[in-house]
Amino acid sequence: MNEINWITAELLRDLVAQAQSSLRRRKNHNFHADDEAICHRLLNAIEPDSYIPPHRHLDPNKDETILLLSGRLGIVFFDESGNVTSDAVLDPGASRFGVTIPVGMFHSLIGLTPGTVFFETKAGPYHPLTEEERAVWAPLESDGAAVAYLATLRRRFV
Repeated sequence: MNEINWITAELLRDLVAQAQSSLRRRKNHNFHADDEAICHRLLNAIEPDSYIPPHRHLDPNKDETILLLSGRLGIVFFDESGNVTSDAVLDPGASRFGVTIPVGMFHSLIGLTPGTVFFETKAGPYHPLTEEERAVWAPLESDGAAVAYLATLRRRFV
């Protein structure tokens, strides 16, 4: 049965609270039924101390679109060697509040303020990142060097 899914201030508050109590300091809320869905639509709450390792999507159907709903979000783009090619701040109250990331482009997202939430959409089904999609030059989320690397990325937005 189809049902209407409202995106409300209460949903965002609840999602932020879940992200703040999560070990990874982020939490998503899926609108798609399961990982096999052909279109993935989700809210993603991310706190400033959450680290999303740089990555890319190589599936030609997996352009990724992000619309910021609350907070401020930093986005960093990298070349194949890990050099930063550009960065930007998304802010729902400013002129730049969304982005479509092309297939194959290394990127990382950084919550710049508590309570940052974005809407994300990309093609499904879900598959874990492959080795070719991971940035070998950046620490994994579980690596002790991730905290220092995240701090380096965050300094771009101070």
